[in-house]
Amino acid sequence: MSINDLSTLLSDLQPELHQELYVFCTSKAGIPPGVKPLATFQEAEGLSFVCTEKEAKNVELQYGQEEVMRLISLNVYSSLSAIGMTAAISDVLTRAGISANVVAAYHHDHLFVPQDRAEEALSLLSQFGDRPTV
Repeated sequence: MSINDLSTLLSDLQPELHQELYVFCTSKAGIPPGVKPLATFQEAEGLSFVCTEKEAKNVELQYGQEEVMRLISLNVYSSLSAIGMTAAISDVLTRAGISANVVAAYHHDHLFVPQDRAEEALSLLSQFGDRPTV
């Protein structure tokens, strides 16, 4: 069952840092063979997708080297209509100078953060359960 209450959401984020490295790519020709995207979004300029850095290298996709990301999944069952969770998370990461690209999926929210700041981001998100409720 999905959760709408902000205090409950933040106290039960259960952030999980994945080991794989990810990159954001784009293509007007669709997904190249050999790439299994984790996420896709059709934009006017072409198809945007997230795939592993390894897959991108294997098929010689272009991506910014400074934008290699790690994935943090928030294992709380957040409702798509919940208000304030993304803002609260963004505020904490912004104060630490950590960029985040948020993907809201049906069951959970996922954040792509710079690989060199991923452990720090995980630590900050893990502290939500220790904070007073909002």
